[in-house]
Amino acid sequence: MEARPAAAGSDAAPPPPAREPVVVCHRYHEAVELVGRRWSGAILFSLIGGPRYFSEVAAAVPGVSDRLLSQRLRELETEGLLERAVHPGPPARVSYRLSDQGEALVPALEALYDWAQDWRAGP
Repeated sequence: MEARPAAAGSDAAPPPPAREPVVVCHRYHEAVELVGRRWSGAILFSLIGGPRYFSEVAAAVPGVSDRLLSQRLRELETEGLLERAVHPGPPARVSYRLSDQGEALVPALEALYDWAQDWRAGP
């Protein structure tokens, strides 16, 4: 079959050469699923810059219920991305901060934030 020349004035580039598909590493997949779980990325992002009390995280992530916020905070703590501290009261208060592993994720979270701003800015 003979290749057709591009139409006059067409700026269409030829398609890129076919590549072998990339096999997704299971660690990458687990990380994307963890951070991409509903509210998790926003919770992590809200903790950039320092510790926050539960109510501050809730205010920074509008729409999340207290129940689901508690669940996600526990999951992220279990996975080693957050550290929880109990401050004596009365009343006792609980704060959360990014662990060293969570801090290592900050550049990726910030890059995703920047990308999202461009993505939703439109043409």
